[in-house]
Amino acid sequence: MEGSSRATGGVAVKLSARNVIQGTVKKVTPGAVNSEVVVEIAGGIEVVSIITKSSAERLGLAEGKSVYVVVKASNVMLAVD
Repeated sequence: MEGSSRATGGVAVKLSARNVIQGTVKKVTPGAVNSEVVVEIAGGIEVVSIITKSSAERLGLAEGKSVYVVVKASNVMLAVD
């Protein structure tokens, strides 16, 4: 994605996030304020993101659209039984 201008409307962007994964929008469920976006990445794995409804509209998110999942978190938790 580095140097790509497609994702930002013609503006090249460099990200500090190391976890950038390309995927395809599988489903968008708009709510009153937020939208739930399901993205399918390699191997049929699904990543779900909750973003503002206005952001989903601005990005033109719809089933089949190619997107990038960007994960930047200070904590990632794991659990076991």
